[in-house]
Amino acid sequence: MIIRPKYFIIIIDICLAFLSLVGSYLVRFGSFSSLDILLSGSIIRVFFYLSVVVFSTYLFELYDRQKFTSRKFLVYRIGSEATSSFLILSVIFYLFPSFQFGRGLLIIALTLFCCSQLAFRLLIRKYSHSAQFATRVLIVGAGELAEMVAQIVPEDQNVHSYVRFVTCTQRKPVVDPELIVGHINSIDDLIHDYRPQKLVVALNERRGNLPLQEFMRSKLRGVEIIEATTYFEQEKGCLLVENMQPSAFIYTQGFRMTPFMRAYKRIYDIIFSTVGLIIAAPLFPILAVIIKRDTPGPVFYKQLRVGENEIEYFVYKFRTMGQDAEKQSGAVWAQKDDPRVTRVGQFLRKTRLDEIPQLYNVLKGDMSFIGPRPERMAFVERLKETIPFYSTRHFVKPGVTGWAQVCYPYGASDEDALEKMRYDLFYIKNYSVFLDFRIIIDTIRVVLTGFGGR
Repeated sequence: MIIRPKYFIIIIDICLAFLSLVGSYLVRFGSFSSLDILLSGSIIRVFFYLSVVVFSTYLFELYDRQKFTSRKFLVYRIGSEATSSFLILSVIFYLFPSFQFGRGLLIIALTLFCCSQLAFRLLIRKYSHSAQFATRVLIVGAGELAEMVAQIVPEDQNVHSYVRFVTCTQRKPVVDPELIVGHINSIDDLIHDYRPQKLVVALNERRGNLPLQEFMRSKLRGVEIIEATTYFEQEKGCLLVENMQPSAFIYTQGFRMTPFMRAYKRIYDIIFSTVGLIIAAPLFPILAVIIKRDTPGPVFYKQLRVGENEIEYFVYKFRTMGQDAEKQSGAVWAQKDDPRVTRVGQFLRKTRLDEIPQLYNVLKGDMSFIGPRPERMAFVERLKETIPFYSTRHFVKPGVTGWAQVCYPYGASDEDALEKMRYDLFYIKNYSVFLDFRIIIDTIRVVLTGFGGR
């Protein structure tokens, strides 16, 4: 199994974090015998330390190799990550004194970790320009699908990197003709000359067009051969809905929610919503006063949304618009800098505080903590006519947060709805506890950065 670069960096970070903790004991106490204090202590405190530093690193996007090009970015983000780790661990140590490492050890450990982390990323930055780390992709096809694939190939500043196309027909190509290197009939020679790492098959009609023997030889020589839809899913974390066939739903391992999956999803929905409402309870009277003082009208806003199996239910939120904002216009998408949104409403939407009452919907069972964003029936009826498989997103409960919400800005058009649909289907297809955990972490990042709020 090939380890993706991001996970390789995470593994190295965990090793560096642990070695930094060991190094802090040596610096503080000056002997290897002092390590007995660490090794004889509870393994839970080491786990908390490693979890927090990796979480903070992920929170500040330090696992995105595309952003290692800026030294300033690295220094600023690593400094922010260290501050975040220190604050979180300090709170944990205060609440659980038995987890503490000792006076001064945390600062030394985090300092050593940040220095080693910066050095490691600068090393990646330096050697990512060598030929063996270049991104070399040959795309079989020259139509719209091939062009779409080319647009999602990760940007690479390496001079040895390239994206080239191989034609299969005599039709006029959609892609840049200067990037076409040959015809499918000479694919063996093209692979030998260009030595690609990946061969992406981006053809709408493949029967009779593919030289399977040549592909098999290339695969045995180490070239990764992949379909465009699969490549799209791997790189973007969403599905290419327009090019999916019904068989892709039926014969794949995904798109299967067993009773056991639904049961444990419901259990953690109840736990998350209960804990969330208890924590947020002190905010309710404060936000109620602020909303009432800003504009006249009710504190809460309820609206019919489409839930699981396309059954409508009332969703509850803190009111962010003026009273009767849609009385004249009817159901319309929320726009950026929407004039209907109040001053307090803008803040609530940006920080996602307006979503807190939806935890009551989760507790009731109308929603899940994680799932597709619920839409209104007026939009659903229209989108079902224009977007393939749109009804599939209603086979699961809608969520307060979700994969589409953390990966794509707030949708404000039918085109945005299509893009978000790609992410919703990816979530339904690949549902797992690990994916839910990742969405929770990404939701925290989104809330802190205000990504996509309107």
